[in-house]
Amino acid sequence: MTHRRTWQKREQTIAEMFGAKRNRSSGSSGRADLSSSDSTHDRLYLEAKLRAKHAAVTLWDDTKIKADREGKVPVVALVEKGRPGYWILVHIDHLQAVAKEVQDVD
Repeated sequence: MTHRRTWQKREQTIAEMFGAKRNRSSGSSGRADLSSSDSTHDRLYLEAKLRAKHAAVTLWDDTKIKADREGKVPVVALVEKGRPGYWILVHIDHLQAVAKEVQDVD
């Protein structure tokens, strides 16, 4: 079993990256006047999930092996049938590089 402070520290680190604080009791407060987001950020709803394994991350790991062979940054686009748009999965270390590539397209 994962120690309670392990996931709390992850929530704190992620919130701080966006200039916010960890929202204590975010999921269990049940109060309509408080956000259930894992952070106190005014515009972003952050949800941090600590798991032994995530299927999307396993896909990203496989993609990284291929990207490394070609000297590229791994990016996984998740698309669901019947839903508009898509989700982009990148490692935090590559976020700025990927964001720059999106900006350069405009």
